[in-house]
Amino acid sequence: MIKEALKELGLKADNAGTSTGRVWMQSSKTKYKSVSPVDGALIGCVYETSEKEYDEVIETAHKAYEIWRNVPAPKRGEIVRQIGNELRKFKTPLGQLVSYEMGKSLQEGLGEVQEMIDICDFAVGLSRQLYGLTMHSERTNHRMYEQYHPLGIVGIVSAFNFPVAVWSWNAMLAWVCGDVCIWKPSEKAPLCGVACQHIVAKVFLANDLPEGISCLVNGDAKIGQRMASDNRIPLISATGSTRMGKAVAQTVAARLGRSLLELGGNNAIIISEHADVNIAIRAAVFGAVGTAGQRCTTTRRLIIHESLYADVKKRLQKTYSQLSIGNPLDEKNHVGPLIDKAAVKMYETAIAKAVKEGGKLLVKGGVLKGKGYESGCYVKPCIIEAKNEYKMVQEETFAPILYIMKYKKLEDAIAMQNGVVQGLSSSIMTTNMREMELFLSANGSDCGIANANIGTSGAEIGGAFGGEKETGGGRESGSDAWKAYMRRQTNTINYGSTLPLAQGIKFDV
Repeated sequence: MIKEALKELGLKADNAGTSTGRVWMQSSKTKYKSVSPVDGALIGCVYETSEKEYDEVIETAHKAYEIWRNVPAPKRGEIVRQIGNELRKFKTPLGQLVSYEMGKSLQEGLGEVQEMIDICDFAVGLSRQLYGLTMHSERTNHRMYEQYHPLGIVGIVSAFNFPVAVWSWNAMLAWVCGDVCIWKPSEKAPLCGVACQHIVAKVFLANDLPEGISCLVNGDAKIGQRMASDNRIPLISATGSTRMGKAVAQTVAARLGRSLLELGGNNAIIISEHADVNIAIRAAVFGAVGTAGQRCTTTRRLIIHESLYADVKKRLQKTYSQLSIGNPLDEKNHVGPLIDKAAVKMYETAIAKAVKEGGKLLVKGGVLKGKGYESGCYVKPCIIEAKNEYKMVQEETFAPILYIMKYKKLEDAIAMQNGVVQGLSSSIMTTNMREMELFLSANGSDCGIANANIGTSGAEIGGAFGGEKETGGGRESGSDAWKAYMRRQTNTINYGSTLPLAQGIKFDV
């Protein structure tokens, strides 16, 4: 399966890692191995972007921007429409690559490509809706309005867990806004970036558009740091850990640039005494074990009303015992591997620390060994009874570890939900409208995403995606997130024959 997918996507054993479109560069001798966490096999290699190549990319992108920004927005949308159609053609092989290179289930891999297609559709409509406002002027015979112009080069730094979708959330919107993009995919899933660049480059070439509208660079954190410090890139959109985000924010702010940050999450579901428990269990388990706990929206904490606590515990144990862990390309399996052995080590360390703090193992974890688990990256989803104030509960561990705790009053549960430094996604399970409205009010969840009777993961592209506090405050995808990729300009037109001055000032000329 995967060999055919790689061939269809134009991937080889060794791949250039730097591209301005149809032009690929490979001057560096340093290359990154893409090893699948599914079976430990080497998929291919990608060459690092050299300093010379990086500067060439920047120069080419800037020249492309001078042309691209003058293409009418609806025509830019037409290009994105064509990209969406190409993604439809390559949905199966690209979804297979996402699954195999990152380790998520095949259904999730295909779903991630569908998200790319969906954001293309959204961006096409958006290309005719880049609205500004008209305001009444206090001066006679004057008109005021605002409009939005493209920023220039948008730098996109994406994470391994969504190796293609998050790039598309940024790139498709940036392109219809008139920007050009330079993408640095995660060094843990670089082939996905190369494959996407091959797909979009065909569209730009077929429409006789210049090199540089879509650019690709590859490397480790040093490339990301170079992008963050480069004043030729007005906007850096970075997805990853809070530690990484703080470093990016400081570097970009030092040059008074813009940063759009999507960082860590420590997401909770509150299960009220008025919850539909069947829905609650389904949402909690999917949220906790989906993508092997490697989503920023993964459910990491379950805050359960004391009257339901024993029942929910029992049902969680039963459901976890039925989970099938194995090769994610096999649709029978619910849970695939962690991204690498370093992630496995963090998983083991987190469990040990949580237990040392007083946590009680409800469903034991552990690393799986034997046939089918040769990569050493497969672990058991774990449930720990804990207290919200435990240090490990306060931290985000990118692994399938679920902490559960109980509460008496809803106000206490909301305080627990908010009592972490992250603020991405949250949810309440209740059939009580008053509880629901309280949770969604200013006195409720302090997260960028707050749901009722659905889990913490599975955001739709129509809504703005992002969080507060140490999640970074950025917004991507739907709603008016497009404004992050443009600069606002206020315009005043005097169509009269006099020039009234501010504050009634008068002087003769």
